[in-house]
Amino acid sequence: MATKKNIVFIMNPISGTVKKAGIPGLVEKYLDKDKFSYTIQCTQYAGHATEIAEKAKDEHVDIVVAIGGDGTINEVGRALIQSDTAMGIIPCGSGNGLARHLMLPMDMKKAIKVINECEIHKLDYGLIDGHPFFCTCGMGFDAYISMKFAQAGKRGPVTYLENILKEGVKYEPEKYCVKSEEYNTEQRAFLISCANASQYGNNAYIAPQASMSDGLLDVIIMDPFDMLDAPQISIDMFNKTLNKNTKIKTFKSKHLDIQREKPGYIHYDGDPIMAPANITIHVVSKGINIIVNPFADKTKRQPNVVQNAFCEIFNDLSAVRTDISKQTRHIQSINNYLLKKLNK
Repeated sequence: MATKKNIVFIMNPISGTVKKAGIPGLVEKYLDKDKFSYTIQCTQYAGHATEIAEKAKDEHVDIVVAIGGDGTINEVGRALIQSDTAMGIIPCGSGNGLARHLMLPMDMKKAIKVINECEIHKLDYGLIDGHPFFCTCGMGFDAYISMKFAQAGKRGPVTYLENILKEGVKYEPEKYCVKSEEYNTEQRAFLISCANASQYGNNAYIAPQASMSDGLLDVIIMDPFDMLDAPQISIDMFNKTLNKNTKIKTFKSKHLDIQREKPGYIHYDGDPIMAPANITIHVVSKGINIIVNPFADKTKRQPNVVQNAFCEIFNDLSAVRTDISKQTRHIQSINNYLLKKLNK
């Protein structure tokens, strides 16, 4: 009989919007105990998941499973890079960007069944200013919003979108000097994002063509824009066509040096921190083992409530978009309308 693999499940009890009290029972019921022996540990403070995962790695545990969102996944993953211990994911965060990119089931029972299959691939991760990231990192508006979201009293996609709508009108783009192997530009930008995976979360695709196995990061530079452009940018993000938008420059790179006017916020997998004016970002090829979904149907996109809400909102606004003068006069009322729709 084959030796059982050891799994440590790490559960963040407060991440995302999903109640987790029933998860241990689901693991006990659906995990294949002929293949695995397991323990479940709950995090008690920020950074605790990293400590638990590092201990598991040092004890040569085969798999560490992150139960939570992209923040919990980052805490677990950073402890497992460049090791033989694989990371599994049971997604129950507010955005689940990495899990959605990997086409992991949002249903917890099905996510456990993916772990039972134990198909492990060596995938890429990135480093920004020395901090590992697995999904996206960046600076500018998305880092600013990550900071606002972290300070918010409640979680979830509605809170995130409310912050975007409230802060987007008054955000002042910065000037950046961006250098890579084949790209050199100096310009003002609304945001600069580097994507190892394709989306922020909730099926909002910042880098539709991104791959975690090509040894490259997808770099996105978003030009400054006014609120008249915001609906189309949002639609393109949910329709996986952002790379075709005229306000967007994209290229692939292994290494990136960015100089900005002053220190400020950056984010890695949505976690905001203050960082110096000069930032280095690069990819580490095949540096982490991750359990992937052998059942994934790559021809299908996962349905998403937020995506559907955005499409409804912006379809309602299509008449306004046909009249530029009317559009300009009513931009604040549009914002109020969006916020009202999101709070329904």
